[in-house]
Amino acid sequence: MRSLFRTRGIVVIGIWLIVLAAGATVYKLRGVLVPPADALIRGIPIASPQEPSLTDLPLAQGPRVSLFNGVDLNDWDGWLGYADPAETFKKTHSVNPIGAGGVGKDYMVVVVDGEPAIYVNGKMFGSLTHKGDYADYHLSFQFKWGESTYYPKLSDPKDSGLLYHSHGAPGAAFGTWMRSVEFDIVHGRFGSLATVGEGLSSKTTVGRDANLLSPIRRYMVGGREVEIPARVSWFAQSATDQEKPLGDWNTLDLYVLGDKAIHVINGVPVLEAWNVCDADQAGARCEPLTHGRIQLQSEGSEAFFRRITLEPIKALPKVTVVR
Repeated sequence: MRSLFRTRGIVVIGIWLIVLAAGATVYKLRGVLVPPADALIRGIPIASPQEPSLTDLPLAQGPRVSLFNGVDLNDWDGWLGYADPAETFKKTHSVNPIGAGGVGKDYMVVVVDGEPAIYVNGKMFGSLTHKGDYADYHLSFQFKWGESTYYPKLSDPKDSGLLYHSHGAPGAAFGTWMRSVEFDIVHGRFGSLATVGEGLSSKTTVGRDANLLSPIRRYMVGGREVEIPARVSWFAQSATDQEKPLGDWNTLDLYVLGDKAIHVINGVPVLEAWNVCDADQAGARCEPLTHGRIQLQSEGSEAFFRRITLEPIKALPKVTVVR
């Protein structure tokens, strides 16, 4: 009997030793398995004040085309996400997105300041997607905010966006958007970079700015190269705030060549991206994204888009720093 108790005691002690050893290993690997918050900024220089400038503008390699005819939305496809927009970013859903639709109500042609514009209501999350598929281009458009902001964004900054290199099925990302790269349009940080859809990735250079939301990373010429997203680090904020006062029109430009892009706000470059790619299956090679459709995003705020034009290019402009 004593021998049996002794054997059981040895087994219990052995199990506890194994558990402790496993725990110690997990603790040592915690920065690999789940990166701590400080790992996202470790080694990243402090963001220094910069005045980026755009030089060597490329010549158009073909005629400029207008993506908005000023009359109707026949060249665009509407899509609506969940009836309750708060469902959008949940991991599981008990309902399906609304799907194709919204043109004539959520997306309309209106006259604003004496000129036709595309009105995006914003109350429903979704997108208005141009039917064309484009690569190697300079896209230019004007944008301004409407008055209203809707649930669940009532306490957040006004939010919209232009999604480029859009591909795959409508609603494949969060039931609401096509997989794409986002030229973010958020009040106070026009031109930030985000990827829309699991497996998409891009690179840029950043500095750390403690005044920003996590992961406190701002685009900086000469900063540290990082991946967007790198696990939980899903965006990089624009270099400077070039947005005009609410109610004014802003001119936004997007230059795309291959898997590279430059975001420009009112003539000032605010972000560069490269190695834009998509691995749509876990473990798959990240394939370069070099073309796709263009989505106008609806995400809780009234917005207007106009003068949407596109011209082909064979080179990117250069981003330099004035000081």
